[in-house]
Amino acid sequence: MTTVENLITSYRESLENSPLQIAAEYKHQHPDQKIVGCYPVYTPVELIHAAGMLPVGVIGAGNRLEIAHADSRFQSFVCSIVKSTLELGLTDKLNFLDGIVFHSICDPARNLGSVFKRNFPNLMVEYIHFPQNMTSPHSIDYLIAEYRRLGASYEQLSGKKISDDRLRESIAVYNSQRSLLRELYAIRRESPQNLSTVECYILTRIGTLIPPDEHIGILREALPELHRRNEKPKDRIKVVLEGSFCEQPPIELLDGLESAGCYILDDDILTGWRWFADDIETEGDPLRNLANAYINRSVYSGVKHDTREPKAKHLIDKFKETGASAVLILAAKFCEPALFDYALYKRALEKEGIPHLCLEFEEKMWIFDKARTEVETFVESMLFD
Repeated sequence: MTTVENLITSYRESLENSPLQIAAEYKHQHPDQKIVGCYPVYTPVELIHAAGMLPVGVIGAGNRLEIAHADSRFQSFVCSIVKSTLELGLTDKLNFLDGIVFHSICDPARNLGSVFKRNFPNLMVEYIHFPQNMTSPHSIDYLIAEYRRLGASYEQLSGKKISDDRLRESIAVYNSQRSLLRELYAIRRESPQNLSTVECYILTRIGTLIPPDEHIGILREALPELHRRNEKPKDRIKVVLEGSFCEQPPIELLDGLESAGCYILDDDILTGWRWFADDIETEGDPLRNLANAYINRSVYSGVKHDTREPKAKHLIDKFKETGASAVLILAAKFCEPALFDYALYKRALEKEGIPHLCLEFEEKMWIFDKARTEVETFVESMLFD
């Protein structure tokens, strides 16, 4: 087996069954290493890393976890990731964490932070209030103050000072990681037959669970092999996927979408770990550089309120830049930001004459026949129209 095939085989089962077990095993091997869980979407992982701690993506639990306790704490009409995250805590599967951070991406996430504070008093629970007015001249200064407050908490938790030099070093590390992820996605766009959606997802997702230096090493080993691949293209339509910026689709669903006749050239999956369009400056004030990057250079998602351009513009631009033939909206059930956006997307896509299909999913879903049938019908309507 090749390096990439070995990686996919070794990590896929863990990601499907219990993703956070990878990070828990790392904690077992490094008991003195403090770990902070990061709820999606826009965690400043550089601050956590600069404090000498490991940021780990708490991005759901996959579709193998039975929700037995969390239902009693939340209403039925909230997304799966809120319930599965709480279920992980209530079943002691987050005991390896020293802290966790939530942010103001939606009402359920806001409530989840409060629920965690009440139920897990030994866990440092932090909350980021992101600016909601991107056009205000005070937004960057406000976010700097918010990051400084967060950094002070992490200094207390880790016992280490977040100096400007340490923060610059952390920014440089994550710049390297994100640069390699951009290269990975460039292969998807240019030669999708050489890198499947599931392979790309797994190679990206493991970076949320291990130290960035280790992930950088994995990507540097895998990318040359992917560049050498020369697979024959299949008769599939090229699409971009939008709507899965927070809750993650099951791996089996991603596999089924592609086998139903799609090459997914780009997506917004795992946005929080590749959320800047380019590298962050390492010279000058690192906190200001981080805040400026969020305000002016972070990628769009449905939970970032930015009135400086129409909401659908980024999707139309992505469609045109990738050379896709259609758009696939894959939104989590009960995800208000994604489903509200769809109304605007639908109008813009129809105006541009861009074919699209909208599907809903749940993290805990395990039957995929209906979704696959809908995609197959959509693909056939395009191929044989």
